[in-house]
Amino acid sequence: MPLSEHEQRMLEQMERALYAEDPKFASALEGSGLRTYTRRRVYQAVAGFLVGIALLMAGMVAKQIWVSVVGFLVMLGCAVLAVTGWRKAPKPGEQPAAAVRRQARPKRSVMDRIEQRWQRRRDEQQGH
Repeated sequence: MPLSEHEQRMLEQMERALYAEDPKFASALEGSGLRTYTRRRVYQAVAGFLVGIALLMAGMVAKQIWVSVVGFLVMLGCAVLAVTGWRKAPKPGEQPAAAVRRQARPKRSVMDRIEQRWQRRRDEQQGH
């Protein structure tokens, strides 16, 4: 049973309010955030790697070995983050592993669940 026009308007208003109130949370609910998250993580790791190179060079120029060691450790840590982030990133057109696991059970949209709840409430009201 589809939602009435009034119910659809109310749902759209709630969605707009959610986007206005907390756009980060709303975009996380859309489900496309994993790929952008891993890409951003790789970019941050590359930037950190460059900072590590700068620290390594600065330590060599200033003849401060501890600065060079810190720079090397930053480079090493960022390289590990970049490689692990790159491996975890889903390929274009590929679904993330979590989405593949979720497909084992029947996939229901938000609208389907809302309609089922609405029908359940209506049935309970008619039964009492």
